Parts: sequence; structure tokens; C-alpha cells
Amino acid sequence: TALVLHWVAGSLGICLGYHRLLTHTGMKTYNWVRYTFAAIGCFAGEGSPLDWVADHRKHHAHSDLEGDPHSPHDGGIWSHIFWLAFHTHNGDRDAYLNRWVPDLHKDPAMRAFDLLFLPIHIVASFALLGIGYAFGGWELGVSMLVWGMFVRLVAVLHATWMVNSASHIWGYKNYETTDDSRNNWLVAIVAYGEGWHNNHHAYPRMAKHGHKWWEFDITWQAIKLLRAVGLVWDVVDYRTVAEKKARDAKKTAAA
Repeated sequence: TALVLHWVAGSLGICLGYHRLLTHTGMKTYNWVRYTFAAIGCFAGEGSPLDWVADHRKHHAHSDLEGDPHSPHDGGIWSHIFWLAFHTHNGDRDAYLNRWVPDLHKDPAMRAFDLLFLPIHIVASFALLGIGYAFGGWELGVSMLVWGMFVRLVAVLHATWMVNSASHIWGYKNYETTDDSRNNWLVAIVAYGEGWHNNHHAYPRMAKHGHKWWEFDITWQAIKLLRAVGLVWDVVDYRTVAEKKARDAKKTAAA
């Protein structure tokens, strides 16, 4: 249960929903799909969509420079966890959100997740407890609650935080960027493809993070499935417009 929910919250909620869909608009989809992934992202425990996306867009604008919310230049522990102890909006959250996420801030449904963030966790906790109790009594119910909610929550948090810290400290580069982003295979495993971080910083809108054949990206596999069933479209799986045109021309010629 913990492993499945780790994937649901970490890969579908954060990597696909909060990051590649809402932050970087790496694909288009229906509103109800956007809201579904936003709700799953809330379940990861990393804050509402508005705050998460705003912080991440600011990170890209100032990556490893003055103003980056979580650069290892300010210390490895700072970039991993300690930055969360301080508000990034400097006391004016509305102005901060209007600056970094005007597209989401004007959406009443996205603003509603500020209020739904805690209830989502409460409902999920009771659901895990109830399902476990129904199949195995209080012992299984408490076990599912502890592992499915609390242990899973901590594991997802640290997996995401490793992208901010380890992937800006250790690893290799496929591209020269203006920051210290690295491709880190261990982070790519625990964070569902997000560890191919240098690739991502070189081409932020690209929904496909693994660029070499060995850079496996499980979140990309989920996106391909969604595209195949028609739930997402206009997926950015190319580096440049020229690359897209050349690929599209090749497909047209083959047809």
C-alpha cells in the first residue's frame, strides 16, 4: 500500500501534476484532469498547487542565483529541507502568487485547494483506516494508516527534496546550463524521473525528462499512456521547435 501510494502521490501528483502539467504546461488537457492531478498532488503533503508551482517557477527564474528559494549554494541542508521553515512570499502571498502563478491564481478551483489541502489528508487517513479495518480489523487498519499515510508521506517528501538538493550537487550534465543542475540516477529512481534534472533545466517545458536511452523516466510512461487514451495532447516531447518540425515532417512522409 505504501509503495503504491508513494507512486500515486510522488509520480502522478507531484512529478506529472504539479510539475510537468501545472508548473511548466508541458501538455494540454481538460480542466477536470488538471483538477484531478492537483488533488492528487495535494495528497503528497507538499503544499497547495498555488504555493508549490509559484516556488518552483521562481526557482527556475533564479536557479542557483540570488532569489532561488532552495539553492545548495546556501547549504545542502537548506536546499533539502530548512528553506521550508521560512515563507517565500515575504509576507505578501497575494502579490507573490500574482507574480509567479497568475494563471492558477485566477482559477477559483485552484484557489479552493488552499482550503482542501488538509481535508484531503483527513479523508484519505480515515479511508485507509476504514479499508484496513474492513479487511483485517484494527491491526490492519492502523497498519495501513501508518504506512499508507505517514511513512509514505515522509518518503515522498524526501524524494522530492532530493531533487532540490542532491540533483544540484552530484551527477553529470548532458547540457551546459547557467546553474548547477545535474542528472542523478539515484534521484531519478526515487523521484520517478525527476532526477534527470540537468535535462529538465536545459529544456524546462519538455515533459520528457530522460533524454538518453538509459535515462528511464517512469512519469513519462504515464504521460504517454494519458496521451494514448486522449486525456492529454500537445505534449512537449521535443527540445526545440526545429526538432518538432523535423520529426513531424518525417511522420508525414512516412504516412
